[in-house]
Amino acid sequence: MRRLDDGDLWSQVRRGATDAFAVLFDRHAGVVYTYCFRRTADWSVAEDLTSVVFLETWRRRAALDLPATKVLPWLLGVATNVLRNQRRSLRRYQAALNRLPPLEPERDFAEDLTQRLADEQHMRELLILVGRLPQAEQETLALCVWQGLSCADAAFVLDVPEGTVRSRLFRARESLRELGGQAVAGLDATTVERIDAR
Repeated sequence: MRRLDDGDLWSQVRRGATDAFAVLFDRHAGVVYTYCFRRTADWSVAEDLTSVVFLETWRRRAALDLPATKVLPWLLGVATNVLRNQRRSLRRYQAALNRLPPLEPERDFAEDLTQRLADEQHMRELLILVGRLPQAEQETLALCVWQGLSCADAAFVLDVPEGTVRSRLFRARESLRELGGQAVAGLDATTVERIDAR
């Protein structure tokens, strides 16, 4: 049996298929979780925000006609908006989470607590540097550099022209070179890939 692509799954999700939504969750939750961590430098907050992203996506499913290649960018777009409204969103959705049946047990992240704390410390240091950029440039950098989205997909996420994404990305890189010098090395793929592999 062929593996259903995101577009096939999303068509089922729009009709209320919870099993298809579970497959999408399994397929993309790790990416959303890592993105939220990179923006907050806090694994626990990232976990809560990931739940919010998928709850919001389920809530809005009927109104969204997404092609296969846009499901993950859409989820990252929801995550970007949730991050913008982090505290308000978490309060609002915590009540919804409490009403859901408990999920199946997942991997115990406490087993590698030391590494998690080191990752959080490293991300905090990076976020201090990145935090000096305008918010729009921070979001563009996170999507294109840390998440590896194309400029076209980042434009879809942020609802701006692709040229705007390219300009923001250029300005962000130039500003970071001026602000951080060698510290910019911390924004390369090495740390990101290590965190992704966890």
